[in-house]
Amino acid sequence: MGGGVAEVMAKAGLATVVREIDAAAAERSRSGIERSLGRALERGKLDEDGHSAALGNLSFTTDLADLADCDLVVEAIVEDFGLKAEVFAELDRVVTSPEAILATNTSSIPIIDIAMRTGRPEQVVGLHFFNPAPVMKLVEVIPSVRTLPTVVDRVTGFATDVIGKTVVAAKDRAGFVVNMLLVPYLLGAMRMLEGGHATAEDIDTGMKLGAAHPMGPLELSDLIGLDTMLLVGETLYAEYGEPSYAPPPLLKRMVAAGQLGRKTGKGFYEHS
Repeated sequence: MGGGVAEVMAKAGLATVVREIDAAAAERSRSGIERSLGRALERGKLDEDGHSAALGNLSFTTDLADLADCDLVVEAIVEDFGLKAEVFAELDRVVTSPEAILATNTSSIPIIDIAMRTGRPEQVVGLHFFNPAPVMKLVEVIPSVRTLPTVVDRVTGFATDVIGKTVVAAKDRAGFVVNMLLVPYLLGAMRMLEGGHATAEDIDTGMKLGAAHPMGPLELSDLIGLDTMLLVGETLYAEYGEPSYAPPPLLKRMVAAGQLGRKTGKGFYEHS
């Protein structure tokens, strides 16, 4: 997701600094973005000038301090509140501009919980992209009760006018708009499989051909990552206490086994 967000920014003509946890991760990120930009060139989505410009807009680092003079920082790490809280506390220390916006790409965690780990909660906002970010047109903009209206306006204008996304505004409740509706559906498909109602293939085919979905729920879960699905489900269940948000035992066992979907090569399907 982080690489996809960085690609969106670079293609929009913005100087984009990608910070990764170590040199190996930075090289994987660079290679992944370069491959994606190459495919866009091959498919005519970018011309030669646009391709070269996007590559030139990217730089990679392992030092969070290299984000010091950024106007907008978008965090896109694993869906773990403790880790996000650590990152935002550090961003608050290193980002120098008092006007800089600190945005989180969280798909479920309440924004206020993250914002209060900084000394500038008024400048923190949710900016939730969807996977794959270069393709998906939607972003959710989620202010906390402390976010300044001017920050919401700036982020909304940026998302629509600069990076060409469609914005939906969401309240600061776990799951926001899309995942509050989507996650119970995905977890319900897992319960169907777990209960022996149908095979994974038939569940997915049913939703693709019977409901005109581009991907079936189990295919989509593999794409999102089953570890992410587990964390999101746990966050939503903690917020609402409704059984439809509770991760099923099958999901917990698969994550424990390291079968996380596309990222590990095995989830509900085998992936090469």
